[in-house]
Amino acid sequence: MKQVIAYIKPHKLENVMLTLHKIAGLSGISVLEMRGCGRSRKKTSDAVFDSDNYGLVSRLKLEIACSDALVEQVIPALQESAHTGLRGDGKIYVLPIMEAVRISTGDTGEIAI
Repeated sequence: MKQVIAYIKPHKLENVMLTLHKIAGLSGISVLEMRGCGRSRKKTSDAVFDSDNYGLVSRLKLEIACSDALVEQVIPALQESAHTGLRGDGKIYVLPIMEAVRISTGDTGEIAI
């Protein structure tokens, strides 16, 4: 089992969700609104630390728990659907999931995701 975490631009959410919904066997997606900064932030200290946003930009964080086999479909789907060709398109991380437990039934392992 793997957890895929993707940071994307908010205006790409519709395109990303439409693409991910086409992947058979993908059980769920969590979307969180957040702000952050990366290498593409402005270089001048006055612009970065203004009193309104401190150089942070709005992004969405997607969390997807899936089987190892589905990761091979999820990653390219995210890359293609979130791509704008501009800096700051986002990042994708893949982490191992050691265990999953469905609270309502007590199911464990891949069946729980």
